[in-house]
Amino acid sequence: GPGRFLPWRARRPVAVAGSADPALLAPAAARALVGLVPQDPAQLLYLETVAAECAAADRESGAEPGTTAALLAGLAGTVPADAHPRDLSEGQRLALVLAVQLAARPRVLLLDEPTRGLDYAAKARLSVALRAHADAGGAVVLSSHDVEFVAEAADRVVVLAAGEVVTDGPARDVLVASPTFAPQVAKVLHPVGLLTVGAVSATLGAVP
Repeated sequence: GPGRFLPWRARRPVAVAGSADPALLAPAAARALVGLVPQDPAQLLYLETVAAECAAADRESGAEPGTTAALLAGLAGTVPADAHPRDLSEGQRLALVLAVQLAARPRVLLLDEPTRGLDYAAKARLSVALRAHADAGGAVVLSSHDVEFVAEAADRVVVLAAGEVVTDGPARDVLVASPTFAPQVAKVLHPVGLLTVGAVSATLGAVP
């Protein structure tokens, strides 16, 4: 749609499996290459309990038992292990699917509108998880209309409109340059060029 953001984080170039067709890779190899969190995370949940989803993710990823459950706890706090995934809140379902995907430690993590239905605390936890994945050497690509989250999470932003690239560059440069795409903090403090409350606090803390 108009003004759709494709922000991403990557600390170093991400190698891919040559020219191999991903469709020909074994499931475990494919999961280690690319993980997808769709706009409706429930599409990837098919077992009867949270515990079953976590155990299956550990097996399919070759991860130590308890890996996915630990990732889920870090993302969403306590989630009942015997709950049906479709009975979880929107934020809990997102956290479960993200934990399932992160258990495989994919080189590339793709997310489509991941902040839909999330409160501020859940968005903050999501941002921390994505930064941790990027800091570990992975790449994160997400599409979003949530400019406030983009300002918090992204290093680079690509703005698309009608299928065409409108602009592409460092997040700070892109988001400050246009009143349409600037987060509220940047609009209020224009032309200072700060994007987030955290950036404002850090700047004030550095002032003698």
